[in-house]
Amino acid sequence: MVRLLNVYTISAFIALGGVLYGFDVSSMSDIVGTAHYRNYYGNPLGIRQGGIISCIAGGSFFGALSSSFLGDRLSRKVAIQCGTALWCIGAGLQATSTGIPMLIIGRFVSGLCIGVTSTLVPIYQSEIAPYKIRGRLVSFQQFAIALGIVIQYFIQFGCSFFHSNAVFRLPWAIQIVPAIFLFTGLFWLPRSPRWLASKDHWDTVLQVLAFLRTSNCDINDPLVLAEYKEIEEQILFEREQGLNSYRELFRKKMRRRLFLGMAIQAWSQLTGVNVFLYYIIYILRSTDYIPHNPNPSRTLTFAAVMYIVFMVATLPTILWTDQWGRRSSLLVGSLSIAFWMYLIGGILARFGQPDPAQNQPWTWVIIGHPAASDAIQASCYLAGASFAMSWGAIEWIYPPEIFPLRIRAKAVSISTATYWATNFVLALLMPLLLRTISWRVFIIFGSFNIGAFIYVFFRVPETKQRTLEEMDEVFEHGGPVWRSFTGARYSGRLEALARDFEQGTIHIHRTVQVEMHDDVE
Repeated sequence: MVRLLNVYTISAFIALGGVLYGFDVSSMSDIVGTAHYRNYYGNPLGIRQGGIISCIAGGSFFGALSSSFLGDRLSRKVAIQCGTALWCIGAGLQATSTGIPMLIIGRFVSGLCIGVTSTLVPIYQSEIAPYKIRGRLVSFQQFAIALGIVIQYFIQFGCSFFHSNAVFRLPWAIQIVPAIFLFTGLFWLPRSPRWLASKDHWDTVLQVLAFLRTSNCDINDPLVLAEYKEIEEQILFEREQGLNSYRELFRKKMRRRLFLGMAIQAWSQLTGVNVFLYYIIYILRSTDYIPHNPNPSRTLTFAAVMYIVFMVATLPTILWTDQWGRRSSLLVGSLSIAFWMYLIGGILARFGQPDPAQNQPWTWVIIGHPAASDAIQASCYLAGASFAMSWGAIEWIYPPEIFPLRIRAKAVSISTATYWATNFVLALLMPLLLRTISWRVFIIFGSFNIGAFIYVFFRVPETKQRTLEEMDEVFEHGGPVWRSFTGARYSGRLEALARDFEQGTIHIHRTVQVEMHDDVE
């Protein structure tokens, strides 16, 4: 009999933090194209519209930086609960906003939540996951983002038939619902066993591991004892080193990993796929042009296809990322996205022309070339799918697994803050760039993807099939990264420890209470 609470259901539920991010993406990407939104907020264009979109990334930047303190002090799950409270406040401010300043404040407050959850949800998933399926469980974060985009899109699509400001107020208000579910459900989830170990709650550590790894909560299971022993040895080693401050992040041993985590998050934004997620309406309207009368229903349908493709394309990553590996996924993804970006830019340059209509978010349109428009739409879908199967998931999987426990929250918070800083700049500038350099934007993003490929090839080692406590070995083996360790060849230390426990050659000397604690209910 399958137990209701296990690592799969726990990881899937806490990924509701990603749904919140997805809700924001599609609520704005569709709403910006509605007449009610444009009329109520004075038809914001260029930097004004970029400021409205990007302010949530600004809040997320500061939320990500604060998440390390909250996550280490309060625990991962309690800090996420604090974030959901901020989300409810922010969504309320957006839904009741009377102008652009109030809307920006609401989105900034919501961004504080996204910064916290986008940092701590992948950390929590990594710390509860068995090493063999860690990539699969953390991939739930990306799937949740895509699912949130699709759900909110159809909510907004339904609201688009209203003839009032409910077109945008109702979708923004509904954002509160998943936050309430996440806040409430977290009371029944265990705290991270590795966070508990860092606070010396050793009896609870063993019980949580037994709860997560066995169907009958057997604290004497050899694999449970082996993982407990590995965590204990890592904690003792880290305390002997006496380093757990931000200063350690910039020491030679950790500096490479910190810059690597930051680079992965920055490159994921520079792939350019967020331009489709936030501004897909602008792009499709410019390729589905009827003079002075764009066809909104057709455009909205194409946008819905984009979001559904993005969500479905995440599924192969969930199923096979622990077999494919992180490195190969990033390499293939970079080349694929680069191809589609160059193709979009080339078609727009060849068949496009300046838009005769004034005061539009786009200034470059394709008129009378339906095949070219169809090719661009298909390329948008395929670029989104390529991202979802590669960078979209790996950007959340990779940073939490490469840092030791003592600085994990601090390092991942800085990496995620880099993600949001890059997101902020792109979201702020994208409306302006689409209006000024038009098709050249896609050529620039294609080149960024080539740069990402080169970076990954020379700097990113493989981490699949390794426990979190084995990452020092991955990063200190001294060889070139394209010959980096693979889990299939080098894993087995945990199993060796389990055999030692089974044979009675090693033991745990701590006294462990058998009764269940609140953390494993």
